[in-house]
Amino acid sequence: MQKLRISPKEFKRRTDLVIDSMKERDLNAFIFWSSVSIFYLSGFAFIPTERPLCLILSKDGTKTIFGPRLELEHAQECLEIQDVKTYPDYPDTVHPMTRLGQLLKEMGVDSGKIGSDGAGYGSSQGYRGPQLAEVLPLAEIVVDPYLVEEMRMVKSEEEIALIKESCRWGNLAHRFLQNYSKPGSFENEISARASLEATLAMMNTLGPLYDPTTIGRAGASAGFRGQIGPNSALPHAMSINAMLKPGDVLVTGAGAGVFGYNSELERTMFVGEPDKEKTKFFNLMMQAQEIAFDNIRPGRKCSEVDAAVREFYEKNGLWDYWRHHTGHAIGLLGHEAPFFDIGDHTIMKPGMVFSVEPGLYVMGLGGFRHSDTVLVTETGMEMLTYYPRDLESMIC
Repeated sequence: MQKLRISPKEFKRRTDLVIDSMKERDLNAFIFWSSVSIFYLSGFAFIPTERPLCLILSKDGTKTIFGPRLELEHAQECLEIQDVKTYPDYPDTVHPMTRLGQLLKEMGVDSGKIGSDGAGYGSSQGYRGPQLAEVLPLAEIVVDPYLVEEMRMVKSEEEIALIKESCRWGNLAHRFLQNYSKPGSFENEISARASLEATLAMMNTLGPLYDPTTIGRAGASAGFRGQIGPNSALPHAMSINAMLKPGDVLVTGAGAGVFGYNSELERTMFVGEPDKEKTKFFNLMMQAQEIAFDNIRPGRKCSEVDAAVREFYEKNGLWDYWRHHTGHAIGLLGHEAPFFDIGDHTIMKPGMVFSVEPGLYVMGLGGFRHSDTVLVTETGMEMLTYYPRDLESMIC
């Protein structure tokens, strides 16, 4: 069996699409700064820092990595990369961007039209430097930050297979999480134990089929991220290492990284039988998610899914408990475009993968949110996550 990773054939398909776009716009080369785009086109995963690194794609399909010396051997291991050019370090006596300009001149692509997914390198880790146009004064820089992002919206069969594998191990991690969610246990203890056991099972089961190359997390994980008790009413809470106690509402999250691809599984659980108020909001949340499912099909706008859910909120007087849109695409990143939001009119197409997660957040009581990963099909949608969703199954 082949490793769980993207094949050379798929990388070529992606590269050919970029080259076709370059030819249409008469671009001599395309420079990618985004680590996600670089991984998508080559499978080269690296840690972005203050040191500039880019992928130069030539018209003939040659892929050249330009980056710091410390990445040389690492980049040479990537079979999809044909050449690696390095500079000593940042900032050094000659700025890396100056060296990039010199390299592009040597490659014969320092003039004419050059595509780039950014005006230059950007980093929040202390980087300062000139823009691409400043080191290529003879070139016309055509900035297109969305070329690869739009390609990533529709997943290939290989990508869908990796996301399904992610769902499989996220499901196991969540099962361990629920099993260990007992009163008196601390959230970080539960999460660490569940994540470790699921990851060990994943590694032992897949063995050499598992390729840990990733731009995100490797292995499986599950946790609460602080969404415990009243704190579960904060959609993006941070871990507080709370101790679980009877009556707590728990909002969970689980997934697994498989060659960079992710899935999203979230559940609302209860430590003991929920009271009437918690049951009411749980059932309303479930209705909202079902409405979203019913509106997912090819040919419709992403905004229509969110609009249908918002109509449900309006009819039931739930706006005080609304905090965010209905969902988002998922793949190499946990959040990707397009979005189930009234402002996103992207047409849904077969092969798109989304999270579906309308939530209700009641301050002082708790948060209520399930999230499932779904695939848009030719006729509707396919649920990729399969953990139980009903109230009885959510009681710890």
